[in-house]
Amino acid sequence: MELKGKKVLVTGADGFIGSHLVEALIEEGARVTAFVFYNSFNSWGWLDTFPADTLSKINVFQGDIRDLNCLREVVKDVDSIFHLAALIAIPYSYIAPESYIDTNIKGTLNILQAAKDFSVERVFITSTSEVYGTAKYVPIDELHPFQGQSPYSASKIGADRIAESFYRSYNLPVTIVRPFNTYGPRQSARAVIPAIISQLLSGKTEIKLGNLTPTRDFNYVKDTVNGFIEIAKSDRTIGEEINIATGVETCIGDIFEEIRLQINKEAKVINDDIRIRPEKSEVDRLLGSNKKIMELTNWKPEYSLKDGLKETIVWLRDNLERYKTDIYNV
Repeated sequence: MELKGKKVLVTGADGFIGSHLVEALIEEGARVTAFVFYNSFNSWGWLDTFPADTLSKINVFQGDIRDLNCLREVVKDVDSIFHLAALIAIPYSYIAPESYIDTNIKGTLNILQAAKDFSVERVFITSTSEVYGTAKYVPIDELHPFQGQSPYSASKIGADRIAESFYRSYNLPVTIVRPFNTYGPRQSARAVIPAIISQLLSGKTEIKLGNLTPTRDFNYVKDTVNGFIEIAKSDRTIGEEINIATGVETCIGDIFEEIRLQINKEAKVINDDIRIRPEKSEVDRLLGSNKKIMELTNWKPEYSLKDGLKETIVWLRDNLERYKTDIYNV
């Protein structure tokens, strides 16, 4: 699919990955409508930090993906949809699982229904590597079994399967895009990398963390967004679910060591029980296969972990006032 000139809707455009995707789509020449969560403060999330000349190229629509009528209003005029809006914090899903069902499953159903009703050309549903749970084998390819190890992951499994059903039942041109752990500028401190960096940059020398042994496949956000773009450009990706992964496995303890070396070599870890998942819910190992995305598209990862962390640290140093480093961000 040629993106230049296309009318593209991005849900969750006010968030971490969504805001980066909006920027990338504008660079591709797409006509972007940014769907942001309605609030009485008229906040557009990270879009509020964009320069005026970039904002002038974006049509901002405030709404709620849980409301089908709201979505029908914005979907009727678009060619393609990148659906990123979701509740993503795993700890909060233990507290409020019903809200994850409403937002992640019902919200995705609403997107699919509106896309079907208005014959949208392409629909990209954002999944997560958490749907796989702890790896049964590595690297994890798209045929790996699904395991609902948290209410969050279960809700995303449900959303993915609803998306698959619309492709199979109605021939809706759906692609399920499944990024592994993305990090970079604008990420919430609920995630481990900005949690470490923000604590260190605030001057702390005892860094509160949870379990250090789980491994993850970390994507720098620019690589993740480029994955979305390349998947969208390829018609071979219709009806597929596709990992975006580096194929490199890193444990949380090693992530801390790399960040510590870049900021403060004297820092050490303090175990914080509140940051540890329930035993059966912890995902111990994630290492993704990128064979499929590299076969179907022109994508390949461009950032090493060291370089991605370096850019993230620079950005966080300039934006540290946005982070509450004295509290645990659920």
